[in-house]
Amino acid sequence: MKIAILDDYQDVVKGLKAFSLLSDFDVTVLNETITDENLLANKLFDINILVLIRERTLITKTLLEKLPNLKLISQTGRLSSNIDLKACDDFGVKVVDGIGSPIAPAELCWSLIMMASRHLYDYISNFKNDNWQNSAYKGLGKSLHGQTLGIWGYGKIGQRIATYANVFGMKIKVWGSEESRNKAIEDGFEASLSKEEFFSTCDIVSINLKLSEKSKYCVKKQDLELLKDGSIFVNISRAQLVEKNALYEVYSKNKNKFLAIDVFESEPCLPKNLPLLNLPNVLATPHLGYVEKQNYEIYFKAAFENVVDYIRNF
Repeated sequence: MKIAILDDYQDVVKGLKAFSLLSDFDVTVLNETITDENLLANKLFDINILVLIRERTLITKTLLEKLPNLKLISQTGRLSSNIDLKACDDFGVKVVDGIGSPIAPAELCWSLIMMASRHLYDYISNFKNDNWQNSAYKGLGKSLHGQTLGIWGYGKIGQRIATYANVFGMKIKVWGSEESRNKAIEDGFEASLSKEEFFSTCDIVSINLKLSEKSKYCVKKQDLELLKDGSIFVNISRAQLVEKNALYEVYSKNKNKFLAIDVFESEPCLPKNLPLLNLPNVLATPHLGYVEKQNYEIYFKAAFENVVDYIRNF
């Protein structure tokens, strides 16, 4: 069986302890992202098993048509919309997923909240350029204590973020499904009565939802416009949760609102290709939510165990 691991941007998978699970097999690791489907199909023509790093690779019907030798797709983390499951079924390709963990993404979310609130990136960058206590036009940062954190999506990640905020003395409001709001009240937090009230009263808003047809583009331009001056909108979940072009339209016009993001419509992306990233009120990281060593070990161990089990039972 020939195995390929796709889109290992940082060339780190071979260095994981979990990689030893595949030591007896023929494994190819692709570090570059191939966006041309024909080119990708040529690379993968002889491959029997694909290991995907989250949603970095789109598995479409047209791609599967060009991969007659493919038998198995093992997804790191939980299954998402990057794989056409019906097409896989039609072509006889088995798809398995692994396990997910809320720890790494919740910690990154909190890091972005702290950095954006205190303007740490600007202070540090200016300090390295011989500017003492200079955050440019942004002025003084703000402590989190006493501010209101809005969490849209009170699942495992949202609940963990609420725990952090509670320790920091923040007020917490939750918006989302009725189940989410009831759970928030049960945990001693406030549930917003409407989306409008949620966006207009929170100092910081973090969206922590899974991407689905129902949640796609659920954050509208008018929602972002309701946010206060000095507010921070944080998205570490999926870029497609926010209406197309809404972020640039709102944050390019109002430099007194701040944005902290880790996800993008097309990845990988660079500031030269995305004007949003060049705005001075935008703090951005290159989709690092799940990208850290402990999380990778968890994700890839499960994915590789699925591969080994499949081969042994083939």
